[in-house]
Amino acid sequence: MRQLPTRRSVVLTGAGAAAALALPSVVARAAQGAGRDLQPHASYWYPDSLPSGTPGPGITWRSLKDWRAEDDEDLAFNTASVPLAARFTPVPVNRTARGGQARIQALVSFDHTAGNPSQGAPTADYYTPTHWAYLDELVFWGGSAGEGLILAPNAPIVDAAHRNGVPVLGTVFLPPTAWGGDLRWTRDLVRRDALGRFPLAAKLVEVATAYGFDGWFVNAETDGGDAALGAAMLAFVGDLKRRSEAAGLRITWYDAMTVDGSVGWQGALDDRNQDFFRNADAMFVDFRWSPRSLADSAELARRLGRDRYELWAGVDVEARGWNTPVDWDAIVPRDRAHVTSYGLYRPEWTRHQLPPDRTPGQFHAADDRFWTGRSLDPSQPDTDGWRAPATVVADRSTVDRLPFATSFNTGHGLRWYEDGEVVSAAEWNHLGLQDRLPGRRWVVRSAGRRPAVALDFDDAWRGGSSLLVDGDFDAPATVGLHATRLPLSRSTVVELTHRADAGTVTVELAVALREPAGPGEPVPYTYIPAGRLTAGGAGWTTTTLRLGTPHLHPRHPHAPGPNGRPGTLRSLGVRLTAHGRATWRLGALAVRDRAAPPVPAPARPRVTGSATGAEGTSLRFMWHRAPGAVRHYELHRVLPGGSRRFLGGTCGNAFFVPALKPEGGERSARFEIRAVDELYTASAPATTVHSW
Repeated sequence: MRQLPTRRSVVLTGAGAAAALALPSVVARAAQGAGRDLQPHASYWYPDSLPSGTPGPGITWRSLKDWRAEDDEDLAFNTASVPLAARFTPVPVNRTARGGQARIQALVSFDHTAGNPSQGAPTADYYTPTHWAYLDELVFWGGSAGEGLILAPNAPIVDAAHRNGVPVLGTVFLPPTAWGGDLRWTRDLVRRDALGRFPLAAKLVEVATAYGFDGWFVNAETDGGDAALGAAMLAFVGDLKRRSEAAGLRITWYDAMTVDGSVGWQGALDDRNQDFFRNADAMFVDFRWSPRSLADSAELARRLGRDRYELWAGVDVEARGWNTPVDWDAIVPRDRAHVTSYGLYRPEWTRHQLPPDRTPGQFHAADDRFWTGRSLDPSQPDTDGWRAPATVVADRSTVDRLPFATSFNTGHGLRWYEDGEVVSAAEWNHLGLQDRLPGRRWVVRSAGRRPAVALDFDDAWRGGSSLLVDGDFDAPATVGLHATRLPLSRSTVVELTHRADAGTVTVELAVALREPAGPGEPVPYTYIPAGRLTAGGAGWTTTTLRLGTPHLHPRHPHAPGPNGRPGTLRSLGVRLTAHGRATWRLGALAVRDRAAPPVPAPARPRVTGSATGAEGTSLRFMWHRAPGAVRHYELHRVLPGGSRRFLGGTCGNAFFVPALKPEGGERSARFEIRAVDELYTASAPATTVHSW
């Protein structure tokens, strides 16, 4: 498809339309000495020089040249903690998805450039990506002339992506002059010091390393440059790439500025941008591509000694989502090798296209439709015009070591639950608390009517959501959950925390030690009885099944063989049998060898800042990390009657809580911080007090 340069206006995400689109002459500098809001925000900068005037409300102008980690008061709130997980590729569940060919990138604007909270917010209405299995790179997209041009992704997004093996890039955006771009910012970025070095290339690497994300997406679209500026940009990108390689980071270049310094979106890899591609890890090919230009780009990449799948062909879905007309055969033909990879521009359309009163359930239903396809079952791909990612690329998984647990928490919710009880009635979002969710949503095998499967927000065991299966059953239905590479031992157990909400359901755990015979073939499950549940019975029930006990199921292939080696668990699912209408809810799933003692408590919890306003008192908390395998930390307030209220959680060691007020005449408030391990076992509390 073809896009006009004015398309770029959609990325100017200011605090308001006027601020976002204002030219530098109308935007002004922040007043000196203004009071500082305790709320930490995702960081954003200009390369060096700032606009003239004063910024709009809620906007702070900063220079990247002046940034130093030791002076960054929000660094602890913005630093990601989860390392980038390794992934494996199981046998695809359909015959159209391929591994080792096209990959998928997503450019996502999660919030405004300015005012984007560092650690979630008290609302469930948030874009929470969950189909990580199909992504290879996430770009934290945004930037505007009136706010800032260089964006560092906030920590929850990086932590969630890393848990699923997806690298996250920050954005360097030099906007077109029509939208406030100024060549002085481009020149600031590529300026050398007295020794001929690029100070801002070093700063970009320093920022990514300090914040814990994976590199930069560089998009230079300010027109009016000349050959000298083009040469300077090329040298800058080369220096940035060398520094990034040494730091384990990556660089993606956007097809805009050419080697002669002008901006001319090529829609191809050609002689005007190939040197930038050589100096980067990948290149986003602008939307002006054609079948011929992509084929020529793939061939040129080969001649340059590069992988054609390091080219992302742009697919703009911001306006029409799955209704976007795309010449898919030009990128990912079904009858021959894929031509290039592709980049999805603004897939958060799945949220924005819904009405303002949208619910989390409505969002996930739309998001499943986008990533999986109209059938909502990747094992049964449909043939409508939208070629959903699940039908193109093979899914990946990070579930390859014990212990493994999930409570099907999506990273947002209408309430917060612990052990099936509500401990906070407030809405929330925090992607860093998201679990590793089933990557293949939803593969259902049944000889009868297919039940509906969804992530549900009306009730949960832990977090904000649970897995719900609902249908009019006339035959057993097997629901695939996780593709795994979990080593089994004689002590390995699987725990299901579940209940029946309607009808009577017979539950069996589905386990497989072998992959399917080929793409699209059914998983060779063995079924282990896990109980018969009736609505209105005991409520949440935890069923523990020991996989490595030969006498329990002597004919099952998961039992130890003569050599005493149980093997590797390759896939997990459940089989449900009911007669007529039935609803079954899965609150948690865990696989472990043996119960381990809780991790130690964090040390030195303390309040590091407070501010009182009309809405209440805001507090900043910090603590020392606990030793051991900590998944995240949770903060609770102890109420006067002794009960606890959940305030939030984070993978880091700092957290901000807004608008607290005294409860029941108390003179001080007591807070507890706990470390939580991979099985969601909490440590003893570390306690701190704030006096009103």
